[in-house]
Amino acid sequence: MTGNAPLLPDILTRGLTVVFCGINPGLTSAIAGHHFNNRSNRFWQVIHLAGFTPIQIQPENDRTLLEYGCGLTAVVARPTRRADEVTNEDFIQARAALRRKLERFKPRAVAFLGKSAYSAITARPVIEWGKQSTSIAGVTAWVVPNPSGLNRGFRIDELVAAYRKLRLGVSRVQQART
Repeated sequence: MTGNAPLLPDILTRGLTVVFCGINPGLTSAIAGHHFNNRSNRFWQVIHLAGFTPIQIQPENDRTLLEYGCGLTAVVARPTRRADEVTNEDFIQARAALRRKLERFKPRAVAFLGKSAYSAITARPVIEWGKQSTSIAGVTAWVVPNPSGLNRGFRIDELVAAYRKLRLGVSRVQQART
């Protein structure tokens, strides 16, 4: 059913502060051609409230995220209706492509939206939230809660706090380099 959905292009350029890395594109987003297009997804609201953007970006303007030093990609390119349709094998097969992207674009940090993708890529079964001790392709990795509307385990204020911690952590690294 999702095999004919278009692939959703990454929003990447070299030297970004952080690349937000989703599990995979939602079917609604892939069809629309814009990241986090499903209105129940809290991504755009959360990154705005956490201070990554001065305004809340609308999904149709997703490419403007680059203006704020942020980018978007997904571990698995195949769109699905729900993230739980992505298998561990999908993650393992996507590992090399993600590594190549990070090597090519060299962001300061990559933030995985949820634990599942980072766990599968690093073969670590237990993952804590926040900055990780294992980097990916030399890029500092963070794990933050998935802002999907289906992930009701986190209230909006909890999501904002986790993303703000990421923003402040990445900012400290940036200040130390200058």
